[in-house]
Amino acid sequence: MRFTLFLMLLLLAAPTTAQTPSDQDDVIRVETDITNLPFTATDSSRRFITTLAAEDIRVLEDGVPQKLFTFQRETDRPLALAFLIDVSLSQEKTLPDEKAAVRTFMENVVQSNKDQVAIIPFTGLPYLELEMTRDMLNAYRVLQRVEVAAPAYYGSGRPLGGISTGPGMPAPPEEGRTSINDAVALTADDVLAQVPGQRRRAMILLTDGLDTSSRLTRKDAIERALQAEAVIYVIGIGDYSMSGEGVDKGMLKDLAERTGGRAFFPKKEVDLQASFAEIEKELRTQYLLAYSSTNKKRDGMYRKITVEVLNPELKKQKVQLRYRPGYFARRGQ
Repeated sequence: MRFTLFLMLLLLAAPTTAQTPSDQDDVIRVETDITNLPFTATDSSRRFITTLAAEDIRVLEDGVPQKLFTFQRETDRPLALAFLIDVSLSQEKTLPDEKAAVRTFMENVVQSNKDQVAIIPFTGLPYLELEMTRDMLNAYRVLQRVEVAAPAYYGSGRPLGGISTGPGMPAPPEEGRTSINDAVALTADDVLAQVPGQRRRAMILLTDGLDTSSRLTRKDAIERALQAEAVIYVIGIGDYSMSGEGVDKGMLKDLAERTGGRAFFPKKEVDLQASFAEIEKELRTQYLLAYSSTNKKRDGMYRKITVEVLNPELKKQKVQLRYRPGYFARRGQ
């Protein structure tokens, strides 16, 4: 986990009630026991709620209430976005529309003075075609060059590795295969986890969900995304006529929701654009809370987070909160 420490005299003398620091740029990321949790709130009609207060909610870790020291609405925190694009043959007919939607999303959402993007096409292996950058013109050029593997992928990017191989372990995938879990895990480890500073990290995964050759499990992929503090948004799309099986909605929803993200399943180009518009709203309409866990053990174990709505009026409105459901504690003394 990455953690933050607000080195300000105000905090040293702060009361125990939740604070709303105004100087969010004046922070230093250090090794502490502070947990940061972005979350969104929507009503029963999926409209975003922007009026929550700290007293409207309660945070529990493994069932134990936690005391907040930060609660604020965030709309402008810098973004680090990794576009993970399935380029296997099952995407041949949909890839042009996907690329157009990604381009439009970048143009409308990414602020080149502070946000960063990376582009990682994948088949059996993920290829880092564009490392995290604020150079949007170069991002457009790289995106334009992304093509479907036929059957091998011939991009110029660096293949992401690091999954153990050897006797008794699965062999690296052959060309023409699709390894979604591996691609997610390696993108989390090698790209998003390496982003410094206070950024909102998100992976936008475009695929049909038909994993044919991953050496890692879905649980492995989710755990690595959580360790990188990355939310996964999924665009479930594919060439139905070629795959014969459509889109694995269950797998993709699980992958997204267990990291605090959402899955979308567009059927037409207009639906695809609408899906990206929803992701844009969510990335720019979030809250951030922070707390220091009452559990001081540095055992590397998973900690489950629950955020409950306390306000009776909000309960009547059936307010839904979406956030990553936990994290892994630090290891150490």
